[in-house]
Amino acid sequence: MTEQFKAWYKAQQFRPRWYSVLINPFYIIRRDLYKTLAAMATGFRGGSMLDFGCGAKPYKHLFGVESYTGLDMENPGHPHLTEEVDVFYDGRTLPFEANCFDYALASEVMEHVFEPDLILGELHRVLKPGGLVLLSVPFAWNEHEMPYDYARYSQGGFTALLERNGFEVVRSSKTNSYTATWLQMGILGWYQIWETRNKYLNLVLGLVLLAPLNLLAAALVFVYPGSKSWYCNTVFLAKATKDEAPH
Repeated sequence: MTEQFKAWYKAQQFRPRWYSVLINPFYIIRRDLYKTLAAMATGFRGGSMLDFGCGAKPYKHLFGVESYTGLDMENPGHPHLTEEVDVFYDGRTLPFEANCFDYALASEVMEHVFEPDLILGELHRVLKPGGLVLLSVPFAWNEHEMPYDYARYSQGGFTALLERNGFEVVRSSKTNSYTATWLQMGILGWYQIWETRNKYLNLVLGLVLLAPLNLLAAALVFVYPGSKSWYCNTVFLAKATKDEAPH
């Protein structure tokens, strides 16, 4: 697989274009998640940023910051061979001094944190007073990266976690609606039946098996989106409002 193809394939997975509907089994969830993150990232300009649970840094391009540090934990359930991790940590203490970042991002990682209060407290500690953090957490998604998958969060539940750890929620938004969530979960289950280790073969199979499902799903969501009582993720924009997070 060429480097150009890898870069293109990665882009379709995390920031899908209209044609990604033909090949991306996560098209429904990732499209709405990307749009929501991008809309909330507009105020992240200048200064320093921490990407907590950075992986391959798929959203780095959204932030016009001066320095961007990717942090992750070595996890046997999630290989880091193709990722862009700058610093590894021990799963409990962030290896940075207090008040050293202007911004932070934690996208689709808090479900893998066994002690969310501890880590949110650490994020608060390394952020400057008034610093912004952008987070996304899953509400409806399949079990993954086992045995390191610990939680799913409702909008209200994660709001409470943020507030008791010294953050003020500036804005929060659910991604996808009932119909889209139901269809995405069904497509994911179907995809897992025939997915192979060969990404080229997956592309061919996707055009035959996946594209019709994604296109049908898009039509159904347009006709009947459903309520927001079942949804894929919640995206939060929050601000560190206190000198020290409560314990």
